[in-house]
Amino acid sequence: MGDGADKLPMIRLALVPGVGPRTRKSLLDRFGSAEAALTAAPSDLRSVAGVGTKLCRAILDAPNAEDVESELRRCREHAIEVVTESDDGYPPNLRHICDPPGVLFRDGTWLEQDTLAIALVGTRHATHYGRRQAERLAAGLSHAGLTIISGLARGIDAAAHRGALAASGRTVAVLASGLLCVYPPEHAGLAAEIAGSGAVLSEVPITCPPLQGAFPQRNRIISGLSLGVIVVEAPERSGALITAEQAMEQGREVFAVPGPIDSRASRGCHRLLREGAKLVESVDDVLEELGPLFESAIGKDGSETRHPAELQLNEQELAVLHAIDLRPTSIDDVVRNSQIPVQRVLATVSVLEMRHLVRRITGNTLVRV
Repeated sequence: MGDGADKLPMIRLALVPGVGPRTRKSLLDRFGSAEAALTAAPSDLRSVAGVGTKLCRAILDAPNAEDVESELRRCREHAIEVVTESDDGYPPNLRHICDPPGVLFRDGTWLEQDTLAIALVGTRHATHYGRRQAERLAAGLSHAGLTIISGLARGIDAAAHRGALAASGRTVAVLASGLLCVYPPEHAGLAAEIAGSGAVLSEVPITCPPLQGAFPQRNRIISGLSLGVIVVEAPERSGALITAEQAMEQGREVFAVPGPIDSRASRGCHRLLREGAKLVESVDDVLEELGPLFESAIGKDGSETRHPAELQLNEQELAVLHAIDLRPTSIDDVVRNSQIPVQRVLATVSVLEMRHLVRRITGNTLVRV
């Protein structure tokens, strides 16, 4: 976890009630470091936008180093990682939003491949249609190698997480509460399952309940972690639409799933589509739109750009994939070039088709997608 002394001031500042992401950024811009902000004179603190008398007093009374050490000790007891913005394990996509969280509490693991993520969000009062579409899309995008991000809420969020888990994919849940205070409480088991196949994240202390205003703040992390946001089902007034708005502000792609024209649960999605969101009927609609973003996310070091699903292939699957050309390639050629027995090639081709890496032209002919 790296509980170095240099991290303590940042964690102390994060634990001050009332210091949200924008205020924290303003304090860091004004004073240069969390330690300088915590030791600043009251008159200097009050000169910072958003810092009034009450918040100034809270900053001056910030938790001391012993309190922070106690919080870190509780995190260690529950195998929770504490990651600051300067740590290597901090999600790189978040660093580029205007108000990144200074500290993240994490149960589970964050892998490099999670940079290739898509958010699926929607109403808590989901219909059967909405839950079915969320599970279908989450499973298909997981097979294509994308990590699924959502907020663990009832309805669409839970369906998205479950769809990813059913496909043995990676999924990340972002909470508005602390990690030891899962909300809604009936999703505690789902949160534990997600931590075993990805991560559960929060920017608030581990025992903090969900407070008023915490959900919109949480939503900016959901969109910030992702290359794009898919709104599966949302009425005209919905937190999912706030996530979509934040995604647009962050320069992320926004997608929407159409619903029945008389469904109140889909009116928000239809509004997004009228305003220019990309229509989603299948996984391919998303993959086609995100193609250029994969190149910028994976090919930063100048190496060959790869589809995200390639990051999850084993040695045999990669060998078969590399034996298939962008031009029509016969199964016989794949067997000869890969030097893998035909039955294993046929089984592997089925996996590659499911992951949207190859497409069958005829019964015996394939192409790379």
